[in-house]
Amino acid sequence: MGLNVVLKTTAFNKKLLAVLLLSTGLMACSSTDDEDEGEKVAELVEIQERFEPEVVWDRSVGNGVEDYFSRIKPVSAYGKIFSASREGEVVALDSATGDQVWEIDLSDVNQERGFFEGSRSALLAGGPATGMNKVFIGSENGEVFALDAETGELSWQAAIKGEVIVAPAFDSNTLVVNSASGVLKAFNATTGEELWKIEQEVPPLSLRGISAPAVASGGVVLGSASGEVGVFLLERGQQGWVAEIGESSGSTELERVVDVDSTPLIFGDKIYSVSSNGNLAAIDLRSGRILWKRQYSSYRQLAISGNTLFLTNISGHVYAIDRINGLERWSNLTLTNRGVTGPAAVGNYVVVGDFEGYLHWLDQETGEIVARHHVDGSGIHATPTVAEQILFSQARDGELQAIKTP
Repeated sequence: MGLNVVLKTTAFNKKLLAVLLLSTGLMACSSTDDEDEGEKVAELVEIQERFEPEVVWDRSVGNGVEDYFSRIKPVSAYGKIFSASREGEVVALDSATGDQVWEIDLSDVNQERGFFEGSRSALLAGGPATGMNKVFIGSENGEVFALDAETGELSWQAAIKGEVIVAPAFDSNTLVVNSASGVLKAFNATTGEELWKIEQEVPPLSLRGISAPAVASGGVVLGSASGEVGVFLLERGQQGWVAEIGESSGSTELERVVDVDSTPLIFGDKIYSVSSNGNLAAIDLRSGRILWKRQYSSYRQLAISGNTLFLTNISGHVYAIDRINGLERWSNLTLTNRGVTGPAAVGNYVVVGDFEGYLHWLDQETGEIVARHHVDGSGIHATPTVAEQILFSQARDGELQAIKTP
């Protein structure tokens, strides 16, 4: 099974169409030779390489996520790299050497599998995230696991209504989990005790992805399928302000899909967020006032370096935008429809992956592609992770590499 969709109504075909079209950035374009120009995948062209990225180490994390929708990606904490496979393997690797510190299989964490039973996938999809010397990860079964970061032992296990397909957020001994069913739940990160729960309305037609929560200044910031960014009090879950950044327009249901699926990017006293069909916006953290809006559509993770925001839109185009006023500094359109990941800033470059397993280094000042590296032919599904100026990228089949930028 290659493409997953959320069945929030019986209108399966509408949902499948929405995911297919929006995930490839399909727009209404003229066609030539019976092929829609908007569907054409850009071929890689020769570049003038400034340097050769150096692979520090590489390891395999089970079978990865295969062809399923997933936002599992490596996370760095406590001198380790934590990652997982969809089937249930969670690993801790020494960040400097890649040596395995521990591994646990969550597909049978309670050891209930019979002798003659085959293994069943844990359907891991949300995380990992870290805090309080623990590793947190969620599953499509609505399970939330907390593991000891030093040993991998299960600290606690809890449940939430709906699929957990994005990473939880942690702050002040509180773990906040968002599910595809519109449930936002907070847990005591030490014990797993439920602290509060909010159920939000989910539109009948929306994308497969959802927004991961972000926490700052005592508030939980979250995007919604209705095109809004809102804040909830971390302590009690009460809702504060709401800012609308999606623009529901057009004559079809598909054109009116406005999900805010990327994790809100909090930088100082501002929040940057983008809708899958609408706008990129800068929002005041305390008041929710929109400071500026510009027409960009994306469901990928945003990145920031200095005063520049980096964005990959639904067509795979990469943009650099002044975070102060929202003015575009440059755009790179050479990776159209290559399933480009969100950008990751490292040194003087911004890096994106693509569906063929290539990483591309773009100059932050000009947008020119100056280096390229092939991780694995299965493709790269998630935005690379940067820690201590080392790039960590995991391919769909589980190949995980630590890469140094000279």
